[in-house]
Amino acid sequence: MKRIVIEDTIRSLPKLEIEEGKICGECQIGKQITMSYPRLQHQTTTRVLELLHMDLMGPMQVESLGGKRYAFVFVDGYSRFTWIIFIKEKTDTFEEFKDICHRLQREKGTSIIKIRSDHSKEFENAKFFYFCSSKVNSHEFSSLITPQQNRVIERKNMTL
Repeated sequence: MKRIVIEDTIRSLPKLEIEEGKICGECQIGKQITMSYPRLQHQTTTRVLELLHMDLMGPMQVESLGGKRYAFVFVDGYSRFTWIIFIKEKTDTFEEFKDICHRLQREKGTSIIKIRSDHSKEFENAKFFYFCSSKVNSHEFSSLITPQQNRVIERKNMTL
């Protein structure tokens, strides 16, 4: 903006005095993405597999050597341990979810209390509903168009 005013590149633009290192309020609002959610000061889970965050990333621009373009990511709410399963199609999501649930419950010797995901079609269907009602106590969904509510998994996706 300062360069535009100095070089007089736009006709009829009033001569503005721009102070160095100072950002106006409108510019700050324009650059701001969203208000950040307040961080929790205490941990909400007390044991492993009490809360399992999950999300599906993809399709990736380049597929793997095995032809897989999606990454199914799980994060434990207590330990923040992450499991990643690479899959070819979105339709494989339920089978992979069922397999990892059984495997994790056998490995850890405890059951999954609740899972948290977004409202995508892969997680919000009859198969997931029936499986979760029998094997998992509850399935929580984050609100629409607010990935901040599932911050743990979204941050992990950015890292990956």
